[in-house]
Amino acid sequence: MIENMMHDQASGLRRMTKLSSTKVITVTGGKGGVGKTNVTLSMAISMARQGKKVMVLDADLGLANVDIMLGLRSGRNLSHVLAGLCELQDIIVEGPYGVKIVPASSGTQNMAELTPAQHAGLIRAFGSLQDDIDVLLVDTAAGISDMVLSFSRAAQDVVVVVCDEPTSITDAYALIKLLSREYDVQRFKIVANMVRSYREGRDLFTKLTRVTERFLDANLELVACVPLDDRVRQAVKRQKIVVEAYPRCPASLALTSLSNKALTWPIPTHAGGHLEFFVEKLIVKKAPVEVSVGE
Repeated sequence: MIENMMHDQASGLRRMTKLSSTKVITVTGGKGGVGKTNVTLSMAISMARQGKKVMVLDADLGLANVDIMLGLRSGRNLSHVLAGLCELQDIIVEGPYGVKIVPASSGTQNMAELTPAQHAGLIRAFGSLQDDIDVLLVDTAAGISDMVLSFSRAAQDVVVVVCDEPTSITDAYALIKLLSREYDVQRFKIVANMVRSYREGRDLFTKLTRVTERFLDANLELVACVPLDDRVRQAVKRQKIVVEAYPRCPASLALTSLSNKALTWPIPTHAGGHLEFFVEKLIVKKAPVEVSVGE
């Protein structure tokens, strides 16, 4: 049985080496309600409008909402793939401009708890993809669970969405601290979301960097200041993403600019540029650690 599992893993990896290099971006934030999913889907749609082949992985395995925000219905999800009931291709639903959505599984099981057979199943799942993917965007859950940390450390770029609230700044710092100290993630791209002005966004970034520069060996880059815009709320009510529903509103312009910038972020020339290495890094287990927020 072990030999068969290893053979399946090797076969999946060989298939994935045929894929072109894929940019893998994890969008996270620590605190819930900061607009992570809207940022993720706005980036995905903006990139797809430029002809990129984009996939969004809903990595909130407990409270999935990507398909709901887009008004899509998915009968099966990632849990069915891991159970061997279907292939990854069978659960993918298509969003605006051809964006491919991988719906999250329900329940609370996280990636750190997968069995060896499920590890092989996850590799096989991505290995079964027929089309090349230019960009994989991962929308994580809130908090600093093992699942969030796994998706963040496996990506090439980590985008941290922060609002100008004490709890948002504190939670973002806790996430950055844990990834930096325990998982050797040193570069973070910051999105100041729902700010009233560019200056407020810069001030928010300064608050975050003031404490990270003092206690951490991490590099933070402010990549976008997304203004507070009522059109975002109106788009959510319509089950649409703001860049699609109101492409010329202030929030959409900022998010489109962020997407254009993200497409210029370099893809590593080493093996990490391929999806199989994202999956391999994702399933590598690491002993849980406790890190206080007070430093």
